[in-house]
Amino acid sequence: MVNVELNCLPTIIGSMPHADAQSAVSLISHYLRDIPAWPQLPKRSFLENMYVQYSEGFPGVVLGDDSLYIDTSQDISRPLEQLYAAYLDNDRDKYPISPDYAAGLHHFLGQPHLTPRAVKGQITGPLTWGLTVTDKEKRAILHDDVLSDAVPKLLKLKAAWMEKELKIISPNTIIFVDEPYMSAYGASTASGAFTSTEKIVAMLDEVFAGISGAKGLHCCGNTDWSVLLKASLDILSFDAYNYAESLSLYPAEIKKFLGKGGTIAWGIVPNDAESLDRESIASLKDRLGEAMAPFTRNGLPFRQLIAQGLLTPSCGLASLPEETAGRVLELLADLSAEIRKRYA
Repeated sequence: MVNVELNCLPTIIGSMPHADAQSAVSLISHYLRDIPAWPQLPKRSFLENMYVQYSEGFPGVVLGDDSLYIDTSQDISRPLEQLYAAYLDNDRDKYPISPDYAAGLHHFLGQPHLTPRAVKGQITGPLTWGLTVTDKEKRAILHDDVLSDAVPKLLKLKAAWMEKELKIISPNTIIFVDEPYMSAYGASTASGAFTSTEKIVAMLDEVFAGISGAKGLHCCGNTDWSVLLKASLDILSFDAYNYAESLSLYPAEIKKFLGKGGTIAWGIVPNDAESLDRESIASLKDRLGEAMAPFTRNGLPFRQLIAQGLLTPSCGLASLPEETAGRVLELLADLSAEIRKRYA
């Protein structure tokens, strides 16, 4: 669980629109002093795409200028053996995330004066990674029995290595596992793409097993939240700006989750410029209250939702202009300060 009094402190999902790592880190450090996060920078390099970023060391990986696939025609038995050996030994240093793939992370780690309450990192989830990465014939590797078994093992080691590095900044770590593909779970057009509920939970828990601090799970759309809440997570992160109603359909599950000390990260600040232009601290505060209202009507105290809450943007900020991303962080920080001043 999170070893910090949260009370709707602000943090971010991860991605930023900058090509310069230092600029992104400076902006985050300025606005998010309590729980800063390292920035993913997909505009800086294709290597920082959310599925490429964690691909180093995966057996059979072939990387082009703007493409990545797994070559199953080659003999990958040796790299598979190496991955499984590192997994069994919990040897996270065998699978680091290099500066070429995460410049924002390495710049973030080099900040000398950060003294946050906690520090956040993020990694692509095994379901999303396994459905995005394909073999040469464009078949998702999640449907390959051998490769799908390797996916959560690699991601567990990556998450463990990342957390070890982040502990240099703060002993209180929060690692989000990002599963945007879960927003298609249950849709008839996508049903054939998914594995079983039990397999999804098992894959998530395998990655979570590499995280010693707070374990977060982020999905930026509508999904079956009861499935995700079966996993061993401490923080459930969702797009409360656009999909607040989707979570309100699971009052019993949320009440149980919070009763065990869980946290909800309310993605209440929009990440599109058009919506952002319409909003203010007052309007977002009202919108957050509306998102929380169904739970208070079902017996959850409002103060509990505040105390066991985080505030975030609705999703990543990579698609925005840099100036607009700065506006998101400013609104986020000011909204959090206003709520904590009044309720915490």
